[in-house]
Amino acid sequence: MNQHSPLKHSGSLLERAAELYGFSPQAEPAPVQAEPAPVFSPAPTSPSVVAAPEPAPIVAKPAPRRAPPPPQTGPVHPIDRRRLRQAALIEPEAPVGALAEEFRIVKRQLLLNARAMAGVDEAKQRTILVSSAQPGEGKTFCALNLALSISGEPDTEVLLVDGDFPNPQVLATLGLDAAPGLVDAIADPRLDPESLVLRTDLPGLSILPAGRQVPNVTELLASERARDIAARLAEARSNRIILFDSPPALMASPATVLAGLAGQLVMVVRADRTSETDLREALELLTACERVSLLLNGAGFAAGSRRFGAYYGYGQ
Repeated sequence: MNQHSPLKHSGSLLERAAELYGFSPQAEPAPVQAEPAPVFSPAPTSPSVVAAPEPAPIVAKPAPRRAPPPPQTGPVHPIDRRRLRQAALIEPEAPVGALAEEFRIVKRQLLLNARAMAGVDEAKQRTILVSSAQPGEGKTFCALNLALSISGEPDTEVLLVDGDFPNPQVLATLGLDAAPGLVDAIADPRLDPESLVLRTDLPGLSILPAGRQVPNVTELLASERARDIAARLAEARSNRIILFDSPPALMASPATVLAGLAGQLVMVVRADRTSETDLREALELLTACERVSLLLNGAGFAAGSRRFGAYYGYGQ
């Protein structure tokens, strides 16, 4: 955390980012109430009274529950915990701290948003894009922490896709070796994208690498093949959340195309660095994703303010 940040407001990272940039998601339109139909008085009848039958009791039927997906198979790739510590990322086995608690709040809102989306394609409903306006604002840091946090959910898996094709960092940060990935699956129709997913030693976390670097990556992402792969990745695991780490929106065009595959956009803004002009320009490029949240990175805490982790006996 940036201890020199002047931002001292309480509230979650999402709330403080919205306050700092004057950002408020577009409100849902209020339902339109139809005008009541005119009431007509019936013609007079004989005084005999006919008792109406009592309505049958309404019994709510429980929603059908999906069967849990079968256990994943294939080699397990261990994540380097030492590298997690070096990168100041959430350590799955470590005591609860401030960072883990902040990302718990962020992921809970994102998961609730995914469940609340009505009339949205299921693949998009379970796909989240993490981006920023410029490099160095912490989007990969936030994408990794979100993935690590979501992986702790008992009924949810997360597939972290390294979509920062010009500068992929996910595998190196986790201590994993380079491997074929999304670009290879799009370019070669014979490849099954699920066969390129790397299963990690965290049961709820899998990784899809960026793949080889090609000059026409934006055109590949805009293809029908890419949309089909996104749908297949969602269908392969019914409890899977797909999390894309995108390039900075103002620096690389793939971010604009990836926004069309996602139901939610998490725009990372860096305290004391991201300008409002850059933020607004980036959001204009990513309008294909309708549901947007701002995530404040690098914010400090004022003395005496809420400090997650201390409640559990840590961070004293």
